[in-house]
Formats: sequence, C-alpha cells, structure tokens
Amino acid sequence: MAIALGRTLNLPAEARKSLIATSLFSNVGNMGLPFVLFSLGEAGLERAVIYLVGSSLMIASLFPTILKGVGLGAGCRLTLRLPVFWAAIAGLALQLSGGTLPLPLDRAVNLLGEGAIPLALLTLGIQLSRTQLVFGRHEIFGSALRLVVAPLSAYGVGRLLGLTGLDLQVLVLQAAMPVAVNSLIWVTELGGDTVRVARTIVLSTLLSFLTLPMVLWLTSR
Repeated sequence: MAIALGRTLNLPAEARKSLIATSLFSNVGNMGLPFVLFSLGEAGLERAVIYLVGSSLMIASLFPTILKGVGLGAGCRLTLRLPVFWAAIAGLALQLSGGTLPLPLDRAVNLLGEGAIPLALLTLGIQLSRTQLVFGRHEIFGSALRLVVAPLSAYGVGRLLGLTGLDLQVLVLQAAMPVAVNSLIWVTELGGDTVRVARTIVLSTLLSFLTLPMVLWLTSR
C-alpha cells in the first residue's frame, strides 16, 4: 500500500523509500511486548513473541529487497550480502538443532544484541539534533499508515485467516505499534530521507499513546 501510494502521489524516490520504511518497521519488540504483557498477560505475550520472531525474519530477508526497490534479483543479492540475514539463519539453525554456543561466545553475542537498540536510539538522537522537530504532511501521513491503516489491515487479514479471540487481538495490537527506531538504521543503509523518518518515529510514538488504548478497547469488545 505504501509503494502504491508513493507512486500515485508522485513522491520522490527518497520520500517513497522513507514511507515504505516507516510502514514496514514497527516497534513490536521494545514497545509491543511490554504493552501486550501489561494488557493481556502471559498468554498474550506468548503470541506477541511469535509475531516478533516472524517480523524479525521478514526484516532479515524480504524487507531489505522491498525497501531497496531495485528488483527481485538485485534485491536478493543485496539481502545475501547483509550480515543480519546470515545471523538469522544461524540463529534458526541453532534453535532447531537444540545446540548452544560456548559461554564466551554466548556472552559476546548477548552484549552485541543488547547494544542494538541503544545504538539505534543514539542514531535517532543524532539525527534529531540536526533538524527542527516540525511535523508536516509526510510525517502525519506516515504515522497514519502505521497507526491506523496497519491495524485495520491486520484485522482484515486475521479475519480471513479465521483468527478469533486473543490471537486476533494480539495480531491487531502488534500491527498498531508505532514506527521502530531501527527503521532509521535501515534507511541510512539502504537509502531514504532520514530526516523524515526520524520525525515520523517521534510523531508516531507520541500519537501511539492515544491510538493504542483505543485499539485495545476496540479489540476487547
């Protein structure tokens, strides 16, 4: 939908990439998991983790191809050169085999993993320090896609798949999360308007304090 709207509105290439990034990358981990746990308990958290894992695998495989916008073949070659893709494959192989890493290597991987979000927040802070925090039509449009259109789409998909009850509720809630901070990292790497992405992250996060309770109330009815 973001791709189609970007073309329909004749947005510049960098603006289209930014809109795609803010639509694809949602904060289903650091914000989604605590929110679901607080509102729906452990049973909801178990389902939210499944959503997070699926989203992470998509980010490591398909999303870079979509965001780069250079065609399927070139996009696949790009994905194969990304360390995050091979890290995801290695993690899946380790999980399926039931193996464990040596303790020193395990600690090193954990330290690197714990540093990912602080690094993304630092990048966001640096970007925001270089620009005025003014929200225009692009930021409002991107936030609306992320906070309104995405959960509505998730509800429709969930109903088509026959999901009901807690399964459908968690799906919609996770889809309603604001733009993830790591979207700025991807835009910096693969191209896009970093200023607009940074502003959309801030705006969507602020607006989510209003939209998420509404989505939770609607899905509980």
